[in-house]
Amino acid sequence: MKIFKGKKFDPKEEVQDVYGPPPFDAEEPVECVYGPPPDVEERIRKEAEEVQCVYGPPSWFGGVNIPPRLNGDPNAPTTPVYDKLYECYKSVRRRTDFIPKIALVLGSGLGAFADENVKAVDTIDYSEIEGFPVSTVPGHKGRFVFGYVGDVPVVVMQGRVHLYEGYPVTDVVLPVRLMTMLGAGAVILTNAAGGLNPSFSPGTIMLISDHVSSFVPNPLIGPNIDQLGTRFPDMSQVYDPALLDLVSGAAAEMQMYLRTGVYAQLTGPSFETPSEIRMLRQFGEGVDAVGMSTVVEAIAVHHAGARVCGLSCISNLAAGLSDTPLTHEEVQQTADRVGFAFRMLLERSIKAIGADLIL
Repeated sequence: MKIFKGKKFDPKEEVQDVYGPPPFDAEEPVECVYGPPPDVEERIRKEAEEVQCVYGPPSWFGGVNIPPRLNGDPNAPTTPVYDKLYECYKSVRRRTDFIPKIALVLGSGLGAFADENVKAVDTIDYSEIEGFPVSTVPGHKGRFVFGYVGDVPVVVMQGRVHLYEGYPVTDVVLPVRLMTMLGAGAVILTNAAGGLNPSFSPGTIMLISDHVSSFVPNPLIGPNIDQLGTRFPDMSQVYDPALLDLVSGAAAEMQMYLRTGVYAQLTGPSFETPSEIRMLRQFGEGVDAVGMSTVVEAIAVHHAGARVCGLSCISNLAAGLSDTPLTHEEVQQTADRVGFAFRMLLERSIKAIGADLIL
């Protein structure tokens, strides 16, 4: 008997397997999948599961049977939005059985984290997932990266989709819902934002303590997806206090001056007018940063029962606070300038969250 644990093998090589191996007709070496096929009789499973492996990709045995992580009733009647989400889930599961603990959404100019700080084990382009919305923004690679930050399993969105790209809000939040279904118990949302707080300068990193959602469609409008969460979720603490403390602690260890503030999402793609900025500054205690993402994602993740944390890179001063016109190039230039510090903060934060919280 040969055990090929953790190595590649030639499927034409002679092997012995108590279940009888599938036909070895693949031309290229493939990864070994461990454990008996899901339809093996219980008696055989108990006798063999610790010593035998099944050879070949999961597709030879009908796919990996990993039930989605759901916060609600899995037996509730479905909706078209949930059906589409579940098809995307099955499409991903046909490619990987990786179960992330933490999900990360990388905003404009921040995509290098997935390339430089994640030990990747698999990547899936959004275009390879049936029915999945595809990012069209310059600088967004548009793919999932599965891997590890330290020993914490993560899934990273290298580029997101936005309302201004023409997608309905249910498609905009589909990716973060999918990542929670894949197993993520916490989601870190990042973005590049305009600074409204006069004490913020370009390059400031802001920890989101709360948000204003009044200017974008709520992703929960329509029939409730009972599989994900309740019809009327409480929003008094969307951004999890325990996560905020861990991120603040990571910043303190780096001796990084981390600001805290309120973020507002507008639809875009046009930047805000000076009058709109003055209005936002007058809301409550004042909005500190504004952008074109994150809020609808935070609502959807919170509804699905996962913890939420948000970080903004203040890439420019908002309209009326600067003498120069706003451009997307300025956003990317600032993100590039502070990118290393931001990536170090994300890495430390993910390790802290993965070590300290049961997700």
